[in-house]
Amino acid sequence: MSEANDAAAVSRSEPVKQAEARGGSSRSVPVVPFEEWRTGTDGSQPVGKEHTRKKEEPLMGNTAATPRAADVSTKQQRIAKLAGQMSGKALTSLSHHIDGAWLLEAWRRTRKDGAKGVDGQSAEQYAENLHGNLADLLDRAKSGRYKAPPVKRVHIPKGDGKSTRPIGIPTLEDKVLQRAIVMALEPVYEADFKSCSHGFRPGKSAHDALEALWQQSMGAWHERPVQWVLDVDIKSYFDTLDHTHLRQMLDKRIRDGVIRRLIDKWLKAGVMEQGKLSYQEEGTPQGGVISPLLSNIYLHEVLDKWFECEVQPRMSGRAFLVRYADDFVIGLEHEEDARRVLAVLPKRFERFGLKLHPEKTRLVEFKPSPARNRKPKEDNDKDDPQPPHGPERTSRKFDFLGFTHHWGHSRKGKPIVKRSTASNRLTRALKALRDWMRHHRHDPVKEQWRALMSKVRGHAAYYGIPGNSRGIGGFSHQAQNEWFKWLNRRGGQKPLNWEKYAQWLKEVFPWPAPRIHPRSRVA
Repeated sequence: MSEANDAAAVSRSEPVKQAEARGGSSRSVPVVPFEEWRTGTDGSQPVGKEHTRKKEEPLMGNTAATPRAADVSTKQQRIAKLAGQMSGKALTSLSHHIDGAWLLEAWRRTRKDGAKGVDGQSAEQYAENLHGNLADLLDRAKSGRYKAPPVKRVHIPKGDGKSTRPIGIPTLEDKVLQRAIVMALEPVYEADFKSCSHGFRPGKSAHDALEALWQQSMGAWHERPVQWVLDVDIKSYFDTLDHTHLRQMLDKRIRDGVIRRLIDKWLKAGVMEQGKLSYQEEGTPQGGVISPLLSNIYLHEVLDKWFECEVQPRMSGRAFLVRYADDFVIGLEHEEDARRVLAVLPKRFERFGLKLHPEKTRLVEFKPSPARNRKPKEDNDKDDPQPPHGPERTSRKFDFLGFTHHWGHSRKGKPIVKRSTASNRLTRALKALRDWMRHHRHDPVKEQWRALMSKVRGHAAYYGIPGNSRGIGGFSHQAQNEWFKWLNRRGGQKPLNWEKYAQWLKEVFPWPAPRIHPRSRVA
């Protein structure tokens, strides 16, 4: 069955057919009345103002079961089915799914509490004429008249407190349209992406990547142990992604004119910084909703497929890859295999315009300690010095997604891979906590306590994995000490001693111990 016949199997409106036939001309696309957008999936029970649950609903990010949400989900399932049937082939007709209901659902899924873009428009302002604004946006997107606005660039301090990191702030309307395109592309690429990829994918998270890494390193240890780990860092990945290669990769699966034209516009939109507009020849749209998906597509072609199809079959022992966005590690059973991959990996990335960080890419001998009460000579806090010609074997530990992975022993004395909060992440979190306390030291005590509880729980929600009770407990204890210090710096009150403070934490402002979340198994 041809692509056209497969695509025609999915129902679409007559105005959209006309738009597709024009091939993206400058003429306006007929706009479907907004009342039709809000009709239920069975064509009945229109959802008008009298049927909305709350007047402020357009500003809500909730995607609870509504007629339009169910309709969009059904369309995504159809796209996924079609993508599976046409594996390895390009889809030429996807944009007809993007109608008013689709765009409204994209609006609901878009964060609305972020900073304003170059147009200065807030979500509240956009929602005042939401129906008309979305209708106009759909018309401009389908007809080709949409102009991607530049991204506003701001700089935020890094965790080290010395340098800054540039971030991009798109306009609200740009976020909504990018979300709509992501909703159309995700079902296609979810049928293609490998199981080793976990970042920015529906139903996957950083904890899934950590669990996969733990299972790969521990699951078959006694049978086929992975004793070498490539700890890899891509230098400025999101800023150096090559547009030419990206377009070639998109050609393999997406050739819909409307979608490809919009992606090109976002790639060329430019950056506004301090009133000056500049354009980049490489990199993904800064802060854009579509950037994570584009970056995943790029590394899917550069790394994931290559590793599965070409690297693994050539290895003499077991090999695995775990990737979260641009962070990834490669585990190998034999040192010879590890050194072969280490030699070819920079060449593979340079072919696609990417570079590995020479100081942060290293080969780790990841083996259990020879004895529980004896620390190996090479297992120390400082890594071995790097030779001039590239990374070599370092200490028996590595960092991944904020955790230091190292070998230890279970309560029964058996070797086990343990995860603890990386020292740089803990330092960064404590510094952010101190900065917050300094700026909010004059707030009411009860408000401080509530905010601190939220921060401590948030820290434990991510770092509270089995084996890291000491890490999250240490953060909680440090937070208590810092709060005591800043409470005594408030003017107009008697000094607070430790006895009184301990009573506060027990009776007035309870400070519960952080809990471990049993996301993964331990031996």
